[in-house]
Order: sequence, then structure tokens, then C-alpha cells
Amino acid sequence: MSTIVTAILLGILEGLTEFLPVSSTGHLILAQAWFGYDPAQWRQFNIVIQLGAILAVVVTYFKTFWTMGTGLLRGERTSLMFVRNILLAFMPAAVIGLLILDIIDAMLESPTVVAIALIVGGIAILVLEKTIPTREEQGVESLSWKAAIGIGLVQCLAMIPGTSRSGATIMGALAMGVGRKTAAEFSFFLAVPTMLGAATVKILQEPDLLAGTAAIGWTHIALGFFASFLVALVVVRAFVAYVSKRGFAPFAWYRILIGSITLIWLYAW
Repeated sequence: MSTIVTAILLGILEGLTEFLPVSSTGHLILAQAWFGYDPAQWRQFNIVIQLGAILAVVVTYFKTFWTMGTGLLRGERTSLMFVRNILLAFMPAAVIGLLILDIIDAMLESPTVVAIALIVGGIAILVLEKTIPTREEQGVESLSWKAAIGIGLVQCLAMIPGTSRSGATIMGALAMGVGRKTAAEFSFFLAVPTMLGAATVKILQEPDLLAGTAAIGWTHIALGFFASFLVALVVVRAFVAYVSKRGFAPFAWYRILIGSITLIWLYAW
């Protein structure tokens, strides 16, 4: 398979999985293991294409971000509460992520960790779906500061590859009484500072990327970025519409299936 085709396929995979509760990082790690390409060569590529998915959220919810931004300048309470909740939820990952960055990087090399996390997370989603009643939607700005911090702490579980950042935040929000649509949108909004911050830290640690001498060049990175962006544009809207009516159980069963297949592939074949 040519490197250009690989770049496009990985971009599509990132766009498909970043905002679903199935772990985009886990899928990229498994893709490396299944198809046998060198993960070290594609490390910088995998960092940058996540920004394509983030851009999709900004474009999709541009009106919301604009309204909240201008409202913040005017001191409007709704905008202040919206920004407060996003920042409170962001802080735990920012602090803990910097403290255990080396541990996180070590786990990124293990398909076994990903497979186990996929299965455990899938079971957790099924349990929560069965035990948590459907709630009324209330809007991100209506969440209490305690709920925002709680969701932020749960997001830290996603530092384990295969857990899923969106899955952790959405399930954490549901457990705290947040409606499905609000939980999904809060996860999207929270992804912007969280992933921008994580990508910035990683990019600054990659001198080859900054110098333009990375193993995978900027042409491939651009293809992966735009593939991720375009696919995520579709996925974000479709996901909110789907889970508002159907819930998260199909994603849980998918996680369990992929995790089980991976473990069998790693240890039985």
C-alpha cells in the first residue's frame, strides 16, 4: 500500500472515530499493528490529523462559539457559564496529562492495552445505558461547576489508549444526570481545548515536524488532515442525531467486538 493511500485512510479513520465513543487513538494504534507499518514514522502525522477533526467541530458549531465568544465580551451570564464549564472540565486533563506524559507515551505502544480498554469501556457503556434514565436536555451553560469538574476528571481516564476521550466524557456526563444530546455536545466542545493543548505539547516535542524533516512529509499530513476534517464534519452531526434517539449501546458492542478480535489476533494466532 502506498504511503499516500495510507495517509488518506488514516485520516478517514481519525475523522470517523474521534468523536464516537470508540477511541480514535486506539484505532490508529491497532491500524499500525494490523497493517505492519512503522508507528515511529507516522507519530507526527497522527498528531496533526487530529487537528482536522477539531476544525470540523469549530466549523459545525461556529455559530455557538461565535455567540458565546461575543457574549463573553459583553459579560452575558449564559456565555460566562458556558466558558466556565468548558475550562473547569479542561483543567484536570491539562494538569494530570503534563504530570504523566511519559507514562501515556509508553502505553501508546501497546495494542494489548488498547484491546482491553475497548472491552472494559464497552461493558461500562452497556451498564450505564441500562441503569441511567433518560434526562431532559439542559444545555452546556446550565451544568453545575461540580458536574463540569466531574466530567473533566472522568475525561482523564481517556489517557489510557482505547478508553476514548469522547466515550469517557459522554458517559461521565450521563452518570451526572446530563441529557444525551447535551452530553455529546459538551464532549465536542471540550475536545477543542483538550486536543489543541495536547497536540501543541506534542508538536513542540517534535523538532523534525517543526523543521519539515519528519519521516512522513507535509503532503501526506495535509491529505490526512483534510480527510479527517471532511469525514468528521459528517460524523459530528450524524452522531448527535443518532444518540439523541437511539443511545450508545451499538458503540459499546462494537468496542467489545473489536477488542476481542484484537486479543485473539495478538495471542491466539
